[in-house]
Amino acid sequence: MTTPHALVAGGLGVIGRSLATYLADDLGWRVTALSRRSPDFETSATYLPVDLEDAQATEAALKQAGPFSHAFYAAYQEHADPKAQVEVNLAMLRHFTLGAEAASPDLKRVVLYEGAKYYGAHLGAFPTPAREDDPRVMPPMFYYDQQDWLAAHAEGKSWDHVVLRPDVVCGFAVGNPMNLAMVIAVYAAICKELGLPLRFPGSATCYGKLAQVTDSAQLARGSAWAAREATGGAAYNLTNGDIFRWSHLWKRIAAHLDMDPGEPMPISLTEMMADKGPLWDRIKLKYGLQDIPFEKVAAWGFGDFILNCDWDVISSTTKIRQAGFNDTVDSEEMMIRLIDDFKERKVIP
Repeated sequence: MTTPHALVAGGLGVIGRSLATYLADDLGWRVTALSRRSPDFETSATYLPVDLEDAQATEAALKQAGPFSHAFYAAYQEHADPKAQVEVNLAMLRHFTLGAEAASPDLKRVVLYEGAKYYGAHLGAFPTPAREDDPRVMPPMFYYDQQDWLAAHAEGKSWDHVVLRPDVVCGFAVGNPMNLAMVIAVYAAICKELGLPLRFPGSATCYGKLAQVTDSAQLARGSAWAAREATGGAAYNLTNGDIFRWSHLWKRIAAHLDMDPGEPMPISLTEMMADKGPLWDRIKLKYGLQDIPFEKVAAWGFGDFILNCDWDVISSTTKIRQAGFNDTVDSEEMMIRLIDDFKERKVIP
């Protein structure tokens, strides 16, 4: 059997890094990962510096690196203007797909990643548990444009597509705008250094609500399943398969770090962490941590958003379980494991 050759966009993000490592090092696939930065770790995957906004450069690079059997699109570019966010992210997906397709006569499948924003999780309370066929919310929303374009472009082709919808993906990635586990870990380290309790910094309402996350390792396993076994043209929610309340998880994190959780005290992490760069430099020096710039180590705005969701955030995983992917992860144990991993990697004390 021919060894699969995976193409992974966003190869150093919280999704792409875990996926590329899993496919290459655990499954033995040949993997070409795309990223503007070079990896600072050992991996069997090959990394290419490709700017997906440049159509010609993308096509040339993929033609040289291909052909590929499977393509995974986990790239993302933030933009404050929703219309511009749609335009740039759609263009990047289009350039990626056309380049992969041109380089790969035997391309089998393209896997696209979305999230719970598909259901309006960023706008306010939405029907839960969210199901894959729930109606869309008011655009602009780049997920819709990407999925519609990919589905239309795949019609009549020898390859098809699958959509995965994780939510709040947690894993190890530095400089990633959406990695909640890192936000919590760095916030806890700063609180501990200042001799403060580990107070929940979000809203009191959010503290009691139900939430979900997706382990990046769980998503990597699910991505391999989606590439080979899922029904083409379908969308699947893929979370850890459990839910938790912040009030319970937060106290467990505090206990693990030997900290007093205190009472919740809503603050803006974006504002309160703005002056903590010098403190972080001292922490790095004191404990011999990796020299990661403070502005790259945690995305405080993302933490503010997630920890102030005053509504339950739950996606149904019935469809993917019935389709054959039955893995589950205990989200509280996952968070503890990741914090310990960050310590071992010398990212936090």
